[in-house]
Amino acid sequence: MIVRKNISLPPYALVALSTLEEAGFEAWCVGGFVRDGLIGRDAGDVDIASSASWMQVRSLFEAKGFKTFETGIKHGTLTVLIDSATIEITTFRTDGIYTDKRHPDSVTFVNSLEEDLARRDFTINAIAYHPDRGFCDPYGGQDDIAAKVIRAVGDPLLRFSEDALRVLRGVRLASQLGFSIEETTLAGMNAQKGLLREIAVERIGHELNAFVCGEHVGNALLEYVDIIGEVIPELLPMKGFDQKTPYHIFDVLEHTARCMEHTAAILRVRWAALFHDIGKPASFFTDDAGVGHFYGHAKISVELARTIMRRLRLPRTLINDVLPLVEHHDDVLAATPKSVKRMIQKLGGHTDLFFALTELKRGDASAQAPRCYHRIDLAHELDKTLDDILLAEEAFSLKDLAINGKDLMAEGIEPGPLFTELLGDALEAVIDERVANEHDALIAYIQTRL
Repeated sequence: MIVRKNISLPPYALVALSTLEEAGFEAWCVGGFVRDGLIGRDAGDVDIASSASWMQVRSLFEAKGFKTFETGIKHGTLTVLIDSATIEITTFRTDGIYTDKRHPDSVTFVNSLEEDLARRDFTINAIAYHPDRGFCDPYGGQDDIAAKVIRAVGDPLLRFSEDALRVLRGVRLASQLGFSIEETTLAGMNAQKGLLREIAVERIGHELNAFVCGEHVGNALLEYVDIIGEVIPELLPMKGFDQKTPYHIFDVLEHTARCMEHTAAILRVRWAALFHDIGKPASFFTDDAGVGHFYGHAKISVELARTIMRRLRLPRTLINDVLPLVEHHDDVLAATPKSVKRMIQKLGGHTDLFFALTELKRGDASAQAPRCYHRIDLAHELDKTLDDILLAEEAFSLKDLAINGKDLMAEGIEPGPLFTELLGDALEAVIDERVANEHDALIAYIQTRL
């Protein structure tokens, strides 16, 4: 089925297509760029499928002065650099068996675009586009886009047994696009989700990063938690867990999902939102009135989050940002300079983490009972307080003090434990607003401590 429509292609893609076709080869744009172009979503890199072999592609483009890179020649892929943009060009192919459940052991190069599209994961990703010939869509991907459905190409059991990462890719697409997963496809994903244990954790982490930042992550988490739970089983006890408290109208999982969807799509904030209450089932108890409590749940959530993120081999910098957000998400803060500066101290002096914390607090409050919605306004007030602190250049870390080590040495104080203690005391006094952050006032305060 070929339908004529238009997608705007970047100039470098048009150059690539014309270079191949002028040499007598067939060439089409394929993959996510085509899908996103049909949806009207910002698209990523353009990929091209062609009847040319990678050797022929290299010869053609290098003859025109373009650089090429052998990024996947085993599978027929060559990367070409055109006007500072890279584009992958892959020979039409079919795939052999997938022993490692991730990559085909071998590929067979073919002359048919339709055969090439048959090996792809989902119908919405199995659409090819050419600016003159329109769309080649043998599996009804355009209809599925219109219906907002994610459907496997061919037999779902086969598709997911070939490459188990496709199981996570399906829920990631649901999170990003807001599409539902077709019933037979979902059954195949659930049947093959155990194969995810054979996938490199780095690849799983990459998919999960995209999943948590999806625009529709809340519904996707609720619908497909059993699949996500295959790689993060610690989430499963949250499902259906009644909090038995007047401060919540959702179970723990739905509260988490709604919290995530009410935060900005910032990676560390979304991961923190996913984990902030993961320790609740383990800390739950009811009082004599049957009201639920979760004392110490933040501490348990931190330990679970640390274990999960290390297991997924997520970047250390991301882990170091997420854990303090989880730890302090439930801390009571007043919108006063003293309270805000105290929290920034706890966050290692990182003001960007404070803004991430208030974003998390907004999401958390938005997913609670209406009686808690005033906390959304409080989070806005906390942001405003920090803005005022930054504008006034107030001190909340040692580097912000009006004195430093040289000033103490000028007073005859030798470097050592007392040296560090005195500077710390001075900072505490400034934060508590007992001493002005001025050189003479701080030196006078130091003298009282000797």
